[in-house]
Amino acid sequence: DYMGMLATVMNGLALQSALEKLGAETRLQTAIRMDSVAEPYLPRRAVRHLEKGRNVILAGGTGNPFVTTDTAAAMRARDLDAEILLKATNVEGIYSEDPRSNPHAVFYERLTYSQVLRDNLRVMDMAAIDLCRERSLPIIVFNYKREGAIERAIAGHLIGTTVTV
Repeated sequence: DYMGMLATVMNGLALQSALEKLGAETRLQTAIRMDSVAEPYLPRRAVRHLEKGRNVILAGGTGNPFVTTDTAAAMRARDLDAEILLKATNVEGIYSEDPRSNPHAVFYERLTYSQVLRDNLRVMDMAAIDLCRERSLPIIVFNYKREGAIERAIAGHLIGTTVTV
């Protein structure tokens, strides 16, 4: 688990570097203390950075084993009163089954939290889905490998699968 958390910190450092090369002001915060490369995750400090127009990158999950990064993302979105949770993945969105192993899997453009839970659609762990449902926090699941996908998702364009009430 800790190796996975460290991998997310490495990804966060790479994202921070890429954004700063584009001129964006960033802050990397981690759930595991590593003061020489990132700030510790403190919700109030993250909110202040956001208020100042900085991009805040959160890494290291929750800092606890046995908690997925999906659940960490949902918890952080709740902490920071986010309007939406973006789940970047390597398929177009949510399918009835894994489209890589079943070419006949059905793609869903829109789903409710209840449908995801009821049909056991394994796009995110169930705790993360439930946390988003409790806050009515929409989830957008999309393929980050598509050219311009992240920009389109951030801009609010219809992309991937949307999970809402």
